[in-house]
Amino acid sequence: MSDPRWDSVDAYLQSVLLPADPVLDATLADARAAGLPAIDVSPTQGALLATLASAVRAERILEVGTLGGYSTVWLARALPAGGRLVSLEIDPHHAEVAGANLRRAGLDDRVEIRVGPAAASLAALGRDGDEPFDMVFVDADKPGNPTYFAEALRLTRTGGLIVVDNVVRDGAVADAGSDDPAVVGSRRLLEAMGAEPRVLATAVQTVGVKGYDGFALALVR
Repeated sequence: MSDPRWDSVDAYLQSVLLPADPVLDATLADARAAGLPAIDVSPTQGALLATLASAVRAERILEVGTLGGYSTVWLARALPAGGRLVSLEIDPHHAEVAGANLRRAGLDDRVEIRVGPAAASLAALGRDGDEPFDMVFVDADKPGNPTYFAEALRLTRTGGLIVVDNVVRDGAVADAGSDDPAVVGSRRLLEAMGAEPRVLATAVQTVGVKGYDGFALALVR
């Protein structure tokens, strides 16, 4: 689902709120040139992630799903000096492209990309007394979202924030009879959030250049 008005508004918002950024532009261009799918967050969504990271004073961020590193750049830039971001990516080619983009952005010293299935990488985190994360951004395979949320909750400090992208699925999330694995995963995620007393959760529908979708947000309390 799309509407030309959404694209126009996104273009306007970007023009008045976000300065030109050759590094971010090059990150997207290199991802497309390398054959990565165009499923990165939009510029205004990237700025939202950076704003949220700054709002919770994030010093440690976990990202599930690196792709070409576009959202990674946004998040890593929001870190203070000495901050750290761990990004999990299943595809070695994606991780290679993201690593090059982060080096060009001058952020590779604060970002660690771990390659492998996210569920296994998440399970390994926190075993050696690692400090909890202040923010977790999940943007990976949607059937895995319930698992990623459960692990994120284990790994996030009280007062930290968990953000999950693409939960509305063009409105299909409201269809209880859907057998689409991405829709089923999104519904199970939202149901888990709603039933979890340790978080204050909500979801926000979004429209724009990325179509009709939305974010789920959970504040750990």
